Amino acid sequence: MKMRRFTPGPLMLMTTLMVIVMSHAVQPSRAQAQSLADSADSSSTVAGTPPAQLDLTYVRPTAKIKLRNYLFDTFGPYPILGAGLAGAFNQDRNSPPEWKQGAAAYSQRFGSAFGIAGITTTTRYALARAFKEDTLYYRCECKGVFPRLRHALVSTFTSRRGQDGHRVFSFAALVAPYAGTMTAVYTWYPGRYDARDGLRMGNYSLLGYASGNLALEFLYSGPHSWLSRMHLNSARRGPSPASQP
Repeated sequence: MKMRRFTPGPLMLMTTLMVIVMSHAVQPSRAQAQSLADSADSSSTVAGTPPAQLDLTYVRPTAKIKLRNYLFDTFGPYPILGAGLAGAFNQDRNSPPEWKQGAAAYSQRFGSAFGIAGITTTTRYALARAFKEDTLYYRCECKGVFPRLRHALVSTFTSRRGQDGHRVFSFAALVAPYAGTMTAVYTWYPGRYDARDGLRMGNYSLLGYASGNLALEFLYSGPHSWLSRMHLNSARRGPSPASQP
């Protein structure tokens, strides 16, 4: 029997590119946080150096904020809309073909996509809690398209840790997309699906998460925007200093 050869495809290559970008960005960020912390120790001898320079953007989220974001990420309009679009796409492609066509088939595909998203989100938040990470998204204070693009992609694989919010590689962010798809493959997908399909689907899930970061970086327009008034801006977005008392 001739064995099929597994090829990573463009999504795996993009994932590798993101990892390379992240590897060049995490270490300088950590060094900068340490440098700022060291400078804070000697701030008493330097006039005009406010403590806020330790981190201009990071405010560690409270348990209430994390819970609110988790519920929004799991049951809010974005996962429902995403599951609807994914269900329609798979319905058009007749994937998996065993589920056939019709309203019942679309409901099955919608439920599958919604379940994958829910497991992915729950895994991300649970692992982040276990490793004491903050996986919410924080917009870049930098200017320019490419610095902000790099920040959004790096945030796909990193999280914040500690009171100073220094960046670290996030095991939760990397594992979560594949946890959802692997669960689907070995639970409710047809029996012919295996780990290769779970990895392939996980790549799409990871790409979708990166796209969400890009949307949060470039589309968010402030607390008084129309999206904010519709309560659609809070998904995966961390608190800002202005929002704290």
